[in-house]
Parts: sequence; structure tokens; C-alpha cells
Amino acid sequence: MTTILQLIVSGLTVGAIYALVAVGFTLIYRASGIFNFAQGEFFMLGGMLAGIGVASYGLPYPVAALLACAITVTFGLALFLFGINQARSASPIQLLILTIGASLLARGLASAILGKDFVRLPQLMPWDVWRVGGVVIQTQALVIILGAFLIVSVMGFFLSRALTGKAIVAIAANTVGAQLMGINRVAVVSLCFALSALIGALGGILATPITLTSYDTGVMLAIKGFTGAMLGGTGKPYGPVLGGLLVGLLEAFGAGFISSVYKDALALVVLLLVFALFPQGIFASRSVERV
Repeated sequence: MTTILQLIVSGLTVGAIYALVAVGFTLIYRASGIFNFAQGEFFMLGGMLAGIGVASYGLPYPVAALLACAITVTFGLALFLFGINQARSASPIQLLILTIGASLLARGLASAILGKDFVRLPQLMPWDVWRVGGVVIQTQALVIILGAFLIVSVMGFFLSRALTGKAIVAIAANTVGAQLMGINRVAVVSLCFALSALIGALGGILATPITLTSYDTGVMLAIKGFTGAMLGGTGKPYGPVLGGLLVGLLEAFGAGFISSVYKDALALVVLLLVFALFPQGIFASRSVERV
């Protein structure tokens, strides 16, 4: 039982990270119809920039985090304004390839400018672990889970209550109708890319104290976040969050009871099964179209 509880804690920790990546995927997809495979690089940039700011330049933690978020958001906006928006007449497949190219560009620039070494941030809490019975819980794991919950809750409140958030929901529901009502699609999608980049950067800052980050960590994060988004479905606000948590739990139990060698391959297996059995996601509701 102790082993199972320990695996649940580990699964929820990494699942919270995947959930943030999945939410970023979904936010952009619902507003623009594009899956942004540079989403993992938002995470990588946030963690690496903050870590290098603290370790190499001696910046205070909050200042390094703010700078990392600002640079990552700038990259996200540049990706949309100078890439996707300029190629808006391209097919969805071409735009998807464009985001993959942006991912490769970010990875190359990060390796050349920031280096190829792993980066780590100090933990936010002064103590390392809690012991509850026989279960060891890292305090940073609690920070990640609570931080992810807070980020998702704030995002949900913003989308449901703020006027700008409602504009995002309107664009996602009916782009043409929203534009006829005077909503600027370019401004809304730009905001979605900025918010997605911010979520990724915050996730990287939260996770780097225990997971370490390097220039190439965004690849698997993008795959696992995309798996979580597909597993939970993009039609429900809570779908990507639950999907990301499920991917984390499956990975933890797979590593614990099978082998940690296959933990990355497990996400690909889950993704293939989702496409084959639940193409709309396991939490998607059946839609009815009137003709």
C-alpha cells in the first residue's frame, strides 16, 4: 500500500506538469484550430532562463522568474505574429509543421545561448521532504501540484468572468460570429499564445527545482502534454487537466510495476490508443449537429 501511495504522489506531481502543458495546447487550439508543438519549449525556456538567472547572474528568485516569463511570452507572441499569422492562409498541417520548426529554432537557440547543461532552481520551501507514514513527499512536489491547481483555477476564472476571457471563449465557439460582433480575432489569438507561453514558463519554473531542465526537455513534454490534451479532450475545460494527471499516473505506475525504461514510450502507446478508441477524448460529450 505504501508503494501505491508513493506512486500516486509521484504520478500527480508529473501529471500536474503535463496538465499545464495540455492546458496550453488546448487554449491555443480552441482559439485558432492549431496544435502548437512549441508548447514544450515554453516550459523549457521558463525553467532554463530562471535557473540561469539565479545561478549564473545572482538575480533574486522573483526577478529571474519575471524575466523568464517575459522572454517566454515574447517568444510566444513572436511565434504567432511573425509566423502563424503571416501564414494564416496555409493549411493546418503546414501550420503544425511551422510550430515544429519554431520548436527546433527555440531548442537550437537555447543550446547555443544558454548551454547544454542541466539547469536547476532552488526549492521554494526551506525544508525538503515530508514523511506521512511511509510515504515521502517532496515539498516542491506539493508546490507543483498546488501551483498547477492555482494556475488552472485563475485561468478558468479569467475565461468565465473577465470580458477578455469571454472574448476568447466566443472565438473558440464561433470565430465568424465573434468577428461579426466586433471581436478582433488576431488580438484574441495573440493573447492566447501569450497566456499559453506564460503557463508554460510558470510550469517550468515550478518543476525545475526537482526535475532539472535542459535545452531538449521540451520535446517529451510536448508529446506528453499533447497526449494529456487528447486523452481528456479539448471540448471540456477540465478535460486536459484530467488527461494530464492520468498520463502522469500511468507513467508512474508503469515505471513502478513494469520498468522506468519504458515510461516515455508509455505516453506514445496511450496516444495511439486514444486516437484509435477515443478520438474525441474520454471526457468529450457527444455532439449533435442539426441539419
